[in-house]
Amino acid sequence: MGRFAGKTIVVTGSGREKGLGQAILQRFADEGANCVVSDRAITPEVEGVADELRGRGAKVATIACDVSRAEECAALVDATVETFGGVDVFVNNAGIGFLMQPLLDVAPADWDRALAVNLSGAFYCTQAAARAMIARGQGGRIVNIASQAAKSAFPHLPAYVSSKHGMIGLTRASAIELGAHGITVNAICPNHVTTGLGAEQNAYFSKLLGFATVDAYVENMKRRNPLGRPGLASDTAGACAWLASDDAVYVTGEAINVSGGEEMH
Repeated sequence: MGRFAGKTIVVTGSGREKGLGQAILQRFADEGANCVVSDRAITPEVEGVADELRGRGAKVATIACDVSRAEECAALVDATVETFGGVDVFVNNAGIGFLMQPLLDVAPADWDRALAVNLSGAFYCTQAAARAMIARGQGGRIVNIASQAAKSAFPHLPAYVSSKHGMIGLTRASAIELGAHGITVNAICPNHVTTGLGAEQNAYFSKLLGFATVDAYVENMKRRNPLGRPGLASDTAGACAWLASDDAVYVTGEAINVSGGEEMH
């Protein structure tokens, strides 16, 4: 049956193959959860992610949501409640990390776009999910997918770094207010993971930092990590599953590094 049998998880920004969102849903599907795949639009790729989860035995719904719009976040939660009866775990995973520019070149529109998705989107979804959890009266788990950039600065990512730092503040503020309702709120801070977005970052930063090839840049990442490798999507998925489990019932307001010791190091 699995430890999440009968539970329902929603993951925003989860419609990309080989992305963090897909890996999180795969972990929960394997442990019995109902899964909601959500992205800005329901594309063939999104449907492919959903079909793969169904192949694992999960009940799956696909629901479009632009997280930068509060009304769409509310509609996502409402549709989930209508389909599955409630929301047990909500993961704020949608994010923009591909706007890589020097600080002095960032246009106001790009700054606004990154914060609208990465930070405001997490806020709108947290509000909507928490309201549904409180109305149901069974508590719940909210997990924010932050980043190593939530604790450390990186060049040419001022909006991303700022938004992820803000996500930790949102995590802590939400945890204080929602704890009385049996809702925990935590953040996961992965180091670099070579998803589709991660591959774009590899190409950009290998050139910026003067590496001859992308492979040389990745090898350098491995050397500076105590565990000898960049992160995997499954690492983040495992941490998310733990935070949603009964074993983490007394953990809230935390921003947990999942970085192989790189952030500490």
